[in-house]
Amino acid sequence: MMTDTAAAPSRPPAFNDLEPELATTRRVLERVADEHWDWKPHEKSKSLGALATHCAEIPFLASLVLSKDEFNAAGANRWPDGPPRNREALLAAFDAAAAAATGAIAQVPGNAWTSQWKLKMGDQVFLDLPRAAALRVLGINHLVHHRAQLTVYLRLLDIPVPSVYGPSADEMAPPK
Repeated sequence: MMTDTAAAPSRPPAFNDLEPELATTRRVLERVADEHWDWKPHEKSKSLGALATHCAEIPFLASLVLSKDEFNAAGANRWPDGPPRNREALLAAFDAAAAAATGAIAQVPGNAWTSQWKLKMGDQVFLDLPRAAALRVLGINHLVHHRAQLTVYLRLLDIPVPSVYGPSADEMAPPK
């Protein structure tokens, strides 16, 4: 007889931080202001909108790590109708990507976590890691990195930064 617990696919506890990181990222993306979409802190930097859009697509990359054995970015078009151009579209894209990632993680069979996964650009291999490591690198660490960049952009634009791992300077109560 199978129990409900036995029927559920196994998920390594190492990924219990995925949903909280996604929720935190959404809080940061909610602060992206349409009027600053094209703003850049430096000529070599991505614009606020481009960086926020990249944060919104990272969970989609995570879903590919979980559902395919490799991803070839050459010729891939994540945004066939064009990338988001405002906060509303950005949040919708992020929500869809986050749902794809969390849905895909539940479908990974326990033995697939150690199988190799590759990120390629044409014939060039950028990552060749066990699926679990690829999810950590591309789906979580990558997201945290770019989300941190985005909070710096918000600070430079004097947009209140939300709580990430504790109250931000904008959310702390003033000393009494």
